[in-house]
Amino acid sequence: MIRTQLTDLFNLKLPILSAPMAGAGGGALAAAVSRAGGLGFIGGGYGDPVWIDQQMTLAGDTPVGVGLISWKLANNPAVLDQVLAAKPAALFLSFGDPAEYVASIRAAGVPLILQVQSLRDAQHAADLGADVIVAQGAEAGGHGESRATMTLVPEVADWLAASGSEAVLVAAGGIADGRGLAASLMLGAEGAVMGTRLYASDESLAHDNMIAASVAASGDDSLRTSVPDMARRLRWPGRYSVRVLKNAFTRRWHGDMAGLADAIEVEAPRWVAAQAAGDTEVANTIVGEAAGLIRDRCPAAQIIQETADQAEALMARFGSQEET
Repeated sequence: MIRTQLTDLFNLKLPILSAPMAGAGGGALAAAVSRAGGLGFIGGGYGDPVWIDQQMTLAGDTPVGVGLISWKLANNPAVLDQVLAAKPAALFLSFGDPAEYVASIRAAGVPLILQVQSLRDAQHAADLGADVIVAQGAEAGGHGESRATMTLVPEVADWLAASGSEAVLVAAGGIADGRGLAASLMLGAEGAVMGTRLYASDESLAHDNMIAASVAASGDDSLRTSVPDMARRLRWPGRYSVRVLKNAFTRRWHGDMAGLADAIEVEAPRWVAAQAAGDTEVANTIVGEAAGLIRDRCPAAQIIQETADQAEALMARFGSQEET
C-alpha cells in the first residue's frame, strides 16, 4: 500500500487513477484498475448514453468512476443525470468550464474530480469546490494544452497549500510506471493518473493495431495537433489540441488545416473508416509521450502492481539515503 490523501478519500490501496480515455477506457478496464487497488474510470467522452450504460453494466459491482467532457455536455446535459443516477465512485470532468454542472453533482453526493491544464483553471476548480484536481501536463495523450507536468504540478501544489484549499491534487501527463508515480508524489501530488500505459492493456478497447503502434512508438513519435479533431468533425475549443502518434495523415495535413477543411468531405469519412479498421497510417493512435516507456501489452492489474512496486522501491531507496 501507498497511503496518501487520495487513497484515504476513495479508500484505495494505491494512489492511481486510470484516465477516462474515450474509445479505450471501458467498463472492463476501469473495473480491472479498481480491483488492482486504484480507481478506474470509464471514458464517457462524447456522451453516448447507450455506450456508457453498457460499460457501467460491464463494470458490475466494482466501484468505478466516469469521465465526461465539459464542453460536450452542453449538447446533451441529460447524460450527466444518467451517469449520476448510476452512482459512480466519482465524476471526472475535463475540458471547459464545469461550473454549471457542480450543483447537480453535489446534490447526487458523487465526488467531483476536475482536470485542469493551467494554474488559473486549478484556482477556478478549487473555487468550485472540487474534491480532486488533476493537473495535466502536455505530455499526456489525448487532449490538453501546453504546460509541462514537471512544473505545473508543484506550482498548483504550492498554490493549494497557500490558499488553504482542501482539494486533493493528482498529477497527469507522461506517467507510465513507478518512476512517474514516485515523481508525482515528490512534486506535491497525492497520486497519479495513468492513461497511455493502460491504453496498451489487455482490457483496452483500442484497436489491436493501434495498441501495437503505441508499444512500438517512442515519445518522439507523438505530436500535438488539431488534425484528428477536424477529421472527425469535432468542434473542440481552440485552446485544446490532441496528442497522437504521427502518421501519413498528420504529415500531410498538420500545418495545412485550411487545406484539410477544403478536403473534408473526402478526408473525414476516410479517417473514420480507418479508425474502425485499425489503419494507423490514416487514423491516429491517441497516446502521449509515455508511449516511449511501454514495452509490452499486458493485463491492467499487472501494470498497476508493477507501477506500485517500482514506486515503493524507489521511495524506500531514496528515503533510506535521506535518513543516513
